[in-house]
Amino acid sequence: MPRTPLTSATASAIGPYSHAIDDGTHVFCSGQTPIDPATGALREGGVADQTHQCFVNLFAVLADGALGPDDVVKVNVYLTDMGDFTEMNGAYATRFASPPPARTTVGVAALPMDARVEIELVAKKP
Repeated sequence: MPRTPLTSATASAIGPYSHAIDDGTHVFCSGQTPIDPATGALREGGVADQTHQCFVNLFAVLADGALGPDDVVKVNVYLTDMGDFTEMNGAYATRFASPPPARTTVGVAALPMDARVEIELVAKKP
């Protein structure tokens, strides 16, 4: 199986991992936290703002593989406070056409840099 890494100058890696791996049929994106590439810090604002930044970072990685939101088939969302679910869900709903991809949302104890949300996804290549 080939393991071709994809990357983006606007996505950050806080550790020894690839932004994404293309296995020939799918692209598996590592979780992205809401790091603003212009500042290197977490995006300011609420969880909706942070959700949007996660997608900006993820879609930049997908673009390196000539893919976009319509190619996404599965998303995993990690929240440090399930009380943020409604706000995250509202921001999330603006990122995909219907039908949206399959999704799991999980509450976690903590995320890197004290982010409130982290998102990973899988896209299918055409």
